[in-house]
Amino acid sequence: MTIGLDDGTMAVAAGTVIDVAAERARTAGTAGRHYFNAAGAGLVSDGVLEAVVTHLRREQRVGGYEAANQVTEQVADVYAAAAALLRSEADEIALFDSATSGLRGVFDALRLGAGDTVVAPRSSYVSQALRLLAMRRHDDVRLVVVPSDPTGAMDLDALDDAVSGATGRVVVSAVHVPTSSGLVEPITAISAIARRHGALTVVDATQSVGQIDVDVRAVDCDALVTTGRKFLRGPRGTGLAYLRRGVLDGVGAWAPDVRGAVWTGEDEWTMDGTARQLETWECSVAARLGLGVALREALERGPAATETHLVGLGARLRTALAAMDGVTVADPPASPSAIVTFTVEGVAGKEVSARLRQRSIDSISVPASHAQWDLGARGLPSVVRVSPHVYNDDEDVRVLLDGVADVVAEVRA
Repeated sequence: MTIGLDDGTMAVAAGTVIDVAAERARTAGTAGRHYFNAAGAGLVSDGVLEAVVTHLRREQRVGGYEAANQVTEQVADVYAAAAALLRSEADEIALFDSATSGLRGVFDALRLGAGDTVVAPRSSYVSQALRLLAMRRHDDVRLVVVPSDPTGAMDLDALDDAVSGATGRVVVSAVHVPTSSGLVEPITAISAIARRHGALTVVDATQSVGQIDVDVRAVDCDALVTTGRKFLRGPRGTGLAYLRRGVLDGVGAWAPDVRGAVWTGEDEWTMDGTARQLETWECSVAARLGLGVALREALERGPAATETHLVGLGARLRTALAAMDGVTVADPPASPSAIVTFTVEGVAGKEVSARLRQRSIDSISVPASHAQWDLGARGLPSVVRVSPHVYNDDEDVRVLLDGVADVVAEVRA
């Protein structure tokens, strides 16, 4: 559980076993459905819902500004909880409305231009990939997409060559777990290569935080961004970023806003020295309070215990699906995560997902247009993605596997 230390910070307790029944009991969405789309949007707990609704009612009674004033300490606790989960400090945390906004905020703040270089993996998500392509087209930033090795992960030798030969300021746009498979990239090794050559590392951890135990100090990255709605089980419209102290020193003030800047004179202003300089004033306070509850629940479960449980579930599903005639697991070898992707012979991914939904089984189809550097390069028009969480029990797993088998039988009939 969450431990309050003498200095007021929080530490991560070492949980050992996930109580699936207890997680289901506080997750209303598990009733009547078999939900395997945590990588899209995890099911929120009753506590998360209550925090959001309670604050909306508070706003209804006293107005948005006064309501926010009443929960100042609770909002501050969101930063502390995020810092505890990532093993950072609270002043290194910024809150956003999405991971995409966070990544844009970080890259905009770095103000890369002509002659600078961004190095990216083939596992990059569509939103970040398009952002990088736009930077190349409009800002003359050099973009290098590093090939994958035989395991499917970023080729570290190719990365070393790319970073060592890069021009200008160099940023490695790393991915921890992509949207298109269960791949887990070696972000610690990636960051070490970047650090050796004086490059920065920005990690997209959208699909990993909440299912994999992430320690930003051990990874030694310069920034890391994630969303609230997926494996953290927070509300939609929430995201957060870790920004290492000093990483923006010397870059200059970026997009000053009343949240992160003070207008001190006719044409002068000062910037907040913390990660909050990336934030804007307006936000959903209710959603952030819900995120805070989700973060504390993740801490109470224990990140290490959660990772062990979910990786085990992913391996179990991957093995069972691979044994089915007519089903091909699409995950590359380096895929020790809870995300599992597969195809069914003769059926588009969207159709498979729709047929499973008819059986009250929630999955999702990921099209190549969401991962052209990965799925497109592998010649896969789409994959079916299933992603369990701590609220999925053995009956859910049985129903899912039976459902996939039924879809195969229907197609062959």
